[in-house]
Amino acid sequence: MSEEQVEPEETEAQDEGPVPGTAEPSQAPAEDDRLLRVAADFENYKKRVARERQEYVALANERLLTELLPILDDLERALAAAEQHEEAQLEEGVRLVHRSLLSLLERNGVRAISTEGRFDPHVHEALLSQPSEAEEGSVLDVVQKGYRLGDRVVRAARVVVAGPPEPEQPDETEAAPGA
Repeated sequence: MSEEQVEPEETEAQDEGPVPGTAEPSQAPAEDDRLLRVAADFENYKKRVARERQEYVALANERLLTELLPILDDLERALAAAEQHEEAQLEEGVRLVHRSLLSLLERNGVRAISTEGRFDPHVHEALLSQPSEAEEGSVLDVVQKGYRLGDRVVRAARVVVAGPPEPEQPDETEAAPGA
């Protein structure tokens, strides 16, 4: 009888079922397959987004080029006029190209950066500081214009900034003793 009692206890211990949190061996391949499919779907998504981004850039470049082509035509006409040495037509042709390009940039949200007043390190690049009677830190000269696209600086304005005035040096002929 004691042997019979031991057997039912062992049987009960085996029938408790799987440990919580573990999958049965028959479910493991299905779970792995599902995870592989999710990973593959994500990779496909990343590739699709990258492809779409390239398409958007290509469309934006195409639009910009379409608008630049008439300006190129104007420039070619200006160069043709320059070959004939007609200064008035050359100047008018160059002004036409300048106006067209400026208009195109403005339509696309590009604005020149103001260089009036004080130096602003967020939108100006100081190339040198020059002694001046003007207020220290004010912009004296613009070497290259700067531009914004919306609120973003595309190219900082390159400027010459006013420094402190030079101290006056005594005249050498007056300072030489006994000469």
